[in-house]
Amino acid sequence: MSDLNSLLRPGALGPIPRDASGGAHGSGAAQTAGDDVILSVNNIEVVFNDVILVLRGMSLTAKRGKITTLLGANGAGKSTTLKAIAGLLQVEDGEVPRGEVLYDGADVTHMPPDEKVRRGIFLVMEGRGVIQDMTVIENLRLGAFTRPKANIADEIEQVFSYFPRLKERRGLAGYLSGGEQQMLAIGRALMARPKLILMDEPSMGLSPLLVKEVFGIIRRLNQELGISILLVEQNANMALKAADYGYVMENGKIVLDGPAASLAENEDVKEFYLGGGERQSFKSVKSFKRRKRWL
Repeated sequence: MSDLNSLLRPGALGPIPRDASGGAHGSGAAQTAGDDVILSVNNIEVVFNDVILVLRGMSLTAKRGKITTLLGANGAGKSTTLKAIAGLLQVEDGEVPRGEVLYDGADVTHMPPDEKVRRGIFLVMEGRGVIQDMTVIENLRLGAFTRPKANIADEIEQVFSYFPRLKERRGLAGYLSGGEQQMLAIGRALMARPKLILMDEPSMGLSPLLVKEVFGIIRRLNQELGISILLVEQNANMALKAADYGYVMENGKIVLDGPAASLAENEDVKEFYLGGGERQSFKSVKSFKRRKRWL
């Protein structure tokens, strides 16, 4: 019961930590969206079943045309953050009772998910989410459902230019390998012509060789098409190599942020996410130790 009580709804946690300038913790937090900022998440809380508080004053920004990564242990709230941005909490009996999500300067916190897709936000979900009893072409067409007048054939060919392996696979998506399904999921996102892609664990279940290939494609999409990407990833090493800026999340809030290259050199990040750094004893692995150190 003590664990449940600690997760009770707003008010139980006290004020959100502030830095010396009066803003929320972290240099990326609660900023006003400018021309270079495509997404700003400002002090949001997420509650499930009216009682379980998962995000506790979560704040981050993603710059236009850049790759931003969100790191953290299992259960930190990374996937919940993406679902809050994409508007998919309601299907899991979740809600955002506090805070706001700004996209291109507009408040989209409570906007329906299909409208967010029309505006250019697309979530590539954990586990790929392809429809296995539909063909590759049908899955790609599904990505353009908000654009009925689009030139679908030409856009599918553009997807195949990034994923030539898919062009050879015309059968059901359920027969594709894990890597091919991940490529299909990203290709389906491209069919929506997004400005911002939210990617949840794109390396999950893939071999090291396929992980390298998928991350290479992610960088190409960012550099060649100018798509902004918010990347949630357990493979911190690959994520920090691909990203421009990064955030580290613990227990529903940001505890550390900075340029990706700087985070890759941070001793705490090395110790807990990159498998390096100096560790004096296994006691230091406990999460409360790193919260104390980072906060």
